[in-house]
Amino acid sequence: MFGIGGGELVFIMFVVLLLFGSDKIPEVARTMGKAMAQLKNATNDIKSEIQRGAEENGLDSKSLTEMTGGFNAQINKVKEDLLGDSVVQANKIKEDIEDIAGPVKRSR
Repeated sequence: MFGIGGGELVFIMFVVLLLFGSDKIPEVARTMGKAMAQLKNATNDIKSEIQRGAEENGLDSKSLTEMTGGFNAQINKVKEDLLGDSVVQANKIKEDIEDIAGPVKRSR
């Protein structure tokens, strides 16, 4: 959970208990829960506003997918061309090295 281990979580709870006291912890937790809910609602509002603005300008998810699909296809084609030549060259160099030195065995 958020990269926090069990021991770290216990330590954080102990510090919170020392800072706020046992009678204030429920109030602090309630306040934090409300703040998290407000943050979630704000991010959802921002997301919906961005989607609404994009749709008003004619950029729905389907047209964006079509637009980026062409770019991705071209990028993948270039990658295959470049990597294909590199792989062939690497295999040729590997074969040449094996012909010269023989197979390399690792010692333990």
